[in-house]
Amino acid sequence: MRRRKTAVFFLILGISLTVLAAVLNIGWILLNLREVVLLIFGVVFFALIITGLILNTIFLVREIRRNEQHDAFLNAVTHELKTPIASIRLYLETLKTREVAEARKQEFYDVMLADSDRLLGTVEQVLQASRNKEKGRPTNIAEVDLGDLLTETIGITRTRYNIDNGTVRFAAPVDKIIVSGDRADLQTAFSNLLDNAIKYSIEEPRISVKLKTSTRNAEVYIKDNGKGLAKAELKRIFKRFYRVPNSSPSAAKGTGLGLSIVRSIIEKHGGRVGAESNGDGRGSTFFVRLPLSSK
Repeated sequence: MRRRKTAVFFLILGISLTVLAAVLNIGWILLNLREVVLLIFGVVFFALIITGLILNTIFLVREIRRNEQHDAFLNAVTHELKTPIASIRLYLETLKTREVAEARKQEFYDVMLADSDRLLGTVEQVLQASRNKEKGRPTNIAEVDLGDLLTETIGITRTRYNIDNGTVRFAAPVDKIIVSGDRADLQTAFSNLLDNAIKYSIEEPRISVKLKTSTRNAEVYIKDNGKGLAKAELKRIFKRFYRVPNSSPSAAKGTGLGLSIVRSIIEKHGGRVGAESNGDGRGSTFFVRLPLSSK
């Protein structure tokens, strides 16, 4: 009987110790699990806070850059508008207040007409940039002879800048290269590329324009002998309002819209535009690829 009681006692003691050990073990697990859960929640919330701060910083940096670009754009547009207006006003005041020889008058008229064209060009560029924000493809689609279009655009550029025929050389196949598009918009795009090639070339610009075809595309290459572009700038230059920094005081002025207009027009026509350069002082090559007409 005594042994039985002893056995029962040790059995109960063993069961009790086992239950106690189990309770302590489960309690320890639950206690640590709670801490682990809290740790996980803490890490997650901390990661969310850090992510939010990073995104907020990126947004602020982009907004600061965008505001700087807008300010630069406004300054550039103000300059591009103010300069020809001031010039025209000066010549008009001179003609009004002084006796001017006929030859001198004709020279004044030519300068004022050139300034008027510059003023009109700036306004047209801003309006074109606004129109290009609209989605969708051009509506005035027609068959365009790209060789004829480039010949005409080069002629207009030569007249505008009063340059000789040798400054801009044009090479094209004998056969016509036809694309579908808005002729006026495509002329605007190529005109902007030629303007850039002349503005950013050295004192004696030498520009070559080459037209050829690949399997499905018409390809236009416009190469200049200008100051060239750094590799990091090759994609940025097509952004709206972007202008290459660290320009010299004699660098060409502009609104920072020209190349963004080119990209918008070409992409609306289902094409692609890009730039290549071997670096500072080695010139640049801009290329345009447009799908050939299927008709």
